[in-house]
Order: sequence, then C-alpha cells, then structure tokens
Amino acid sequence: MTSLTTQPSLTRRSLLGAGLGAVGITALAACTATAPDDDVPPVPDAAGPFSRPAGADVDRPGYHLTPPSHWMNDPQRPLLLGGLWHLWYLHNADHPHGNGTEWRLATSPDLVTWRDGGTSIRKYVDALGDVESGSAVVDGDGVAGLGAGAVLAFATQQADGVQRQSLYVSHDVGRTFTPAPGNPVIDNPGTAQSRDFRDPKVIRDSAHDQWVMLLAEGHRLGFYTSTDLRTWTYRSDWSVDDLGTLECPDLFELELDGDPSRRTWVLVASANGQSQGRTTGVAHWTGVWDGTRFTGDGAPARWLDHGPDFYAAVTWAPDDEPRPSSRWCLGWLDNWAYARSRRSGSFAGGAQSVVRRVRLVTGPGGVPRLVSTPLDALDVVTGPPVPMGGMPSSPSAVPVPFAGLHRFTRPTPSDSMRLDLDIESDAPYRLRLLDGDAASATVTVDPAHLRVAVDRESASPATGVLGPTWTSSHVADLAPQPRGRLRTRMSLLVDRGTLECFVDDGAVCLSAASGLGEVVAIELEADGSVLVHAATAAPIRPVQLA
Repeated sequence: MTSLTTQPSLTRRSLLGAGLGAVGITALAACTATAPDDDVPPVPDAAGPFSRPAGADVDRPGYHLTPPSHWMNDPQRPLLLGGLWHLWYLHNADHPHGNGTEWRLATSPDLVTWRDGGTSIRKYVDALGDVESGSAVVDGDGVAGLGAGAVLAFATQQADGVQRQSLYVSHDVGRTFTPAPGNPVIDNPGTAQSRDFRDPKVIRDSAHDQWVMLLAEGHRLGFYTSTDLRTWTYRSDWSVDDLGTLECPDLFELELDGDPSRRTWVLVASANGQSQGRTTGVAHWTGVWDGTRFTGDGAPARWLDHGPDFYAAVTWAPDDEPRPSSRWCLGWLDNWAYARSRRSGSFAGGAQSVVRRVRLVTGPGGVPRLVSTPLDALDVVTGPPVPMGGMPSSPSAVPVPFAGLHRFTRPTPSDSMRLDLDIESDAPYRLRLLDGDAASATVTVDPAHLRVAVDRESASPATGVLGPTWTSSHVADLAPQPRGRLRTRMSLLVDRGTLECFVDDGAVCLSAASGLGEVVAIELEADGSVLVHAATAAPIRPVQLA
C-alpha cells in the first residue's frame, strides 16, 4: 500500500494528446524516418573509470538511459537485432513548446550500455497524428506481405483526440521505419469505450499458431488475433473497474517457482492505484489464456513496484534461457502527477529504469506474484564493494550493534553506486541520502508494522509545486519472518536523480525519481538497537556519460 493524498486521474492521453490533431495537420513531413549520423560516437566504454567525466551534465544519471535532449517517456519492448538490443522510447524533440511523440532508438550489446540511434519513427508524417506506444516484432516468414525478416512496429496514432493503430515497416534492422500501406490496421470503433484505445502489444501465441494484440481500452483490455499481422479479429476483453484508465498492457507465460509443470499466464497493465491508497504503477494478474480469452484466478491486482516512479513497463524473453522461467523488464522512472513540472536543465521526462530480471513466485497466502532483481549484466560495470565506516562488509563477518545516527561521507568516486544493507532489528531504522544542498531521500524500514517506505519530501526545492504524490511516503508491506527480530536485506541502486530499492531478493521493489543533486553523504539512523550484518557501497561506472 502507499500513503497518498487523493490525486486526479492522469494519463499520457490527457497530458500529451491535447491539440495533437491541429499540430499534426500543419506539421506533415516526409515519411522517411531520420537515421543516425555515421559519426555517432561508439558505445560507451564499460571498462572506463568510476568517476563522472569532466563536463558531464550535472543533472544526468550516470548509468540510467536518458534522452540526448528534450523529453522521454514510455519505453517500447526491445528486440535483439543484428547482435544488438534495439530499445525504442517515446521522445518529443519539440518539448516544451510543441506536442507529440515519436519513436527514438537506443541500442546496446548488453542491456547496460546504450548508444543513441536517432529517430526511428517520425511523428506527423500523415494525417493520423503523432506516434505513441506500441510494440515491434520480427515477421520472419513475411506473412504481412512486407518481406520475410521485416521488422514491424505497431503503434497508436492520435489525431483530433481519436486513437487508431498503425503499422510501420523497417528493412534496415529496426533503424528506421515507414508507414505500411493501408493504415490504420485497426480503426477506432467510435464507441464511448474507445475514447481510450491504444498501446498495441503484439505477441506470438505459438500454441495456437497466431499473433495476439492487446489494446488498452479505458477500464478494459481488448484481445485481438491475426494470422497475417494485417487483419485483426476481436476475441474478448478483460475488465477491472477500480484502477483507472489502463495503459501499456502485456501478456506472457512464466513457470511458477521455476517449475515447468506449473506454467502460468500473467496479464500486466499500467494502472492508477488511487483506490488502494497508492499512486500509478504496474499491476499484474495471473490466470489462464486459452487462445481467445484470459481468465483470472480471482486474486486481486498485485504490483510489480511499490515506489511512485515505475510505469509503462515492458517485458521480453531473455536470450539466455531455453524455457520461460523469467523475463527481462524495464519501466519509465517518472510519474504523470508531476512529470511535466519536474524539469531538469538538459532533458525532461525522467529516465528509464535499469533492466530487471522478473520471476513468478508463490507469495503470501499462496498467491503468485512477480518479483524482480537487477540484471546480472550490471555487475560487469560495478566495482568491488567497500564497507561504510566501521560496518561489516559481509554477512559472514561479526555483526556490529548500532544505535542512533551515523553519517558517512560517500565512499565511491561518484554518486552512481550500489548500496547493500543486511540489518536485523525490532526498531525502525532509516537510510538517508543527502546531496550538497542537504536535500534528502530516505528509505525507512519499520519492523513492528512490517513495512518499508521511500520518502523524498525534502528532496527538491520544488516540492511545493510537485504536489502530494511527490511529498507522500510510498509504502510496501514486508513478509513476516519466523523470528523475533526482522532481518532485511536491501540493495539500493543510486544514480543522479534516481533511486531503485530492492528488498529481500526483489520481493519488494520501490523506485523513485529522487530529485537529488550529487549525493555526498549517507546517513544510517536507528530508533533503537539494531544489528548490522553488512553495509557496503560499490561504485557503478557512469557508462551513459562516456
């Protein structure tokens, strides 16, 4: 749960869609997407130093993906093409004075170091409007009639407030796309329900020899099928009435607890948790997919992340697993409650999260739920951990009793770092990050109430204009343990302006745009006596700044 003052229902449509039709008609352009220049610098060196390079933008994270300039929001599911991961995201090069998004490309060999690839799908190339969220697939057999091996992108276009689904084709390995003949492939039906009609997520359903498209349609998700990726037939829908307007759906199958005999379908959507006392986030349900309909198991929505800033997440199958025991995932680290007000100097719209490995496990009460941990590839750019102050560096060392408040000077070359804590306590304790202006972001563990919270109330001089979602404490429940004192293992990925917290091997995640400048100090504060089994900091190379 999240302690949160009631907020209005905010979506990408209400914030980015106003006036798009008029702008689009006056901004028609050629249909060829912009390719990156040949002299684009190479992928940043993952073996470089841990210090931030001289001249780097002071507000830019070191290892989180951000746009070269202007505005970023939703990521689009990556594809592995030509040995490189291709990740597209929504980008508005006209921000803050012009509307509309297009697909910008970033490529990576390892899902950690990213290279800008320029604009792949331009906005306003026709009267259908700008280019919003969707998904891309490889048409290996050429069933769409656009060539075997073509990369096809499905995306929502919006003009005059009407949302339709369009198809784009790439013959240069996803670098640039052009509109396919006959758009839209799914027109807006013109019903009251279809005012929100977007975010086509296309997956391959091999068991039924078909393609499946999920569409976010207000309070419901629509399911459509096709054999040729051009003609789509409506099959069913799945509704939820208490989570606002659903967006960015997904559907996939995972083994429960790694058991091949317990494969379970997972339905995902970005949603508004106001009715549950929390902000927006990524909800998921488990059940059965029979080729035409998803049937839930009756359990309520579960949340992939309990922080205020993890939205529009995408998942995809790892390339290193022969069976579906896990998936990879990343999401947008911002919140529509304040995204447009929280501007930085060199870019806007926050950052993308690190890539996470997501698994399906049996949670409290026997209910399946997703848990996530940072991708192992991040370890390659992470240095050796060092103890904070006189704290132990390993759970095998003698634990140290601790009480009161201790401040540690940051022990890493930059504030791109990973903090690992292993603490046993029956009293509340806090880890606080402080920047040079004494602004802070705090993670609090409350053993008595089995809760962990992230709080950045004092993390920005602009909190007065960012509103209650920014200033609230965002809280998650911890699982009870069969002993008197709660032992919590916590990893925090800290970067300029961002914080991702993973508790107990990812059973609980809290992600937040911290609003901090350079973190210069770390405080550990306990209301009573705690036992510290380990407290370390490890530098992470600022690979996005090289």
